[in-house]
Amino acid sequence: MRIKRLFDLILCFCVALLLVLPIFFVSLLVRLTSKGSVLYWSDRVGKLNKIFKMPKFRSMRIGTPAVATHLLQNPDVHLTPIGSFLRKSSLDELPQLWSILKGDMSFVGPRPALFNQDDLVSLRTQFGVHELVPGLTGWAQVNGRDELPILEKVKLDVEYLQRQSLWFDIQILWLTFVKVLRRDGVSH
Repeated sequence: MRIKRLFDLILCFCVALLLVLPIFFVSLLVRLTSKGSVLYWSDRVGKLNKIFKMPKFRSMRIGTPAVATHLLQNPDVHLTPIGSFLRKSSLDELPQLWSILKGDMSFVGPRPALFNQDDLVSLRTQFGVHELVPGLTGWAQVNGRDELPILEKVKLDVEYLQRQSLWFDIQILWLTFVKVLRRDGVSH
């Protein structure tokens, strides 16, 4: 696990240096197109089911309920003017580099559940997935992302738990890059 953490830190610094200007411009766009703070701090479930604060560029309007997007009656109504673009391009995820730097997250692991996704947290705990550090991307993300039912996500999380290695993480990162470019698996 020390190698994975070292890999995360080195990659985090490299990515942050490459993306400093895009991060600045996205921050500016969020500020100019909607009221409220640039970042949204979401309560997420981390390793061993401990809650941590995960930052994202704010893509939803102030006052949107803190639930998974698929549970909103009409998610599009809650999006900011650039919210859909931020989500489809995954630019809203860039502030999570902070969570990786802090050690709350890794580049690769199961996506951190919302604090109120009890069904997902329960299943992950049942199968030992809760022992992993959550990731910016993961095996479930490259195999369906938003479109996967919870049972399928957990099945893929368990597969990642069993197969985890630095080489597998690199493969997942590459697949993530390809999926983001194609905008595959994003429903909102």
